[in-house]
Amino acid sequence: MATVLLLRHGRTTSNTAGVLAGWSPGVGLDEAGERQVADVHARLQKLPILRVVSSPLQRCQETAAAVIGDSADISVETDDRLGECRYGAWTGRKISELVKDDLWRTVQDHPSAAVFPPSPDFEHESLAQMSARAVAAVRELDAAVEAEHGPKAIWVAVSHGDVIKAVLADALGSHLDQFQRIVVGPASVSAIRYTARRPFVVRINDSTGDLSDIPDKSEPTGDATPGGETGTDSSD
Repeated sequence: MATVLLLRHGRTTSNTAGVLAGWSPGVGLDEAGERQVADVHARLQKLPILRVVSSPLQRCQETAAAVIGDSADISVETDDRLGECRYGAWTGRKISELVKDDLWRTVQDHPSAAVFPPSPDFEHESLAQMSARAVAAVRELDAAVEAEHGPKAIWVAVSHGDVIKAVLADALGSHLDQFQRIVVGPASVSAIRYTARRPFVVRINDSTGDLSDIPDKSEPTGDATPGGETGTDSSD
């Protein structure tokens, strides 16, 4: 069972300005975001990462580039399915304005029914559509990584807050209407292992913790240990 590390991009000026960036071009990391992704690079450096796949948007591409650093072994791949939700006419607007929109309550309380309004400048979709394409992408890529590199492989998917929350909700067996309960901060790492029986959610929203225990040393049965994990290596 390969492990996917879901990495949210670092902080941007849109984040601090309270603007919904969406697919707006030219939204890159700010100085704090650059420091955040440098810290992530240091935290991930000891892990045997075999593949890095990113949203096409600038803030994610910059984050992905920081993750691989000067490694000559891997390069950043791009998959549009990891891109931000297509917010349509909400794109580029201040959150303080959007909270007054009737759709805001749907996004908060019944997100599976939320469809963003069309715009002449930006594509639009529903949160359910975003969730479906992101989950499909992560599961497909994860299966490909495991097929090529084996069940102990580790790879990174660099994406956005709502996208990662949707993927985590799916892995947790939670309806999309519950995904707002999940917090995914800038430059945070979440981790999932998919098995034939069930996904295991190994991390959520980890911004500072030690990631050295991410490599999976267990047998890939898909069974969970009654009472919780033993804290011992099955190879000992």
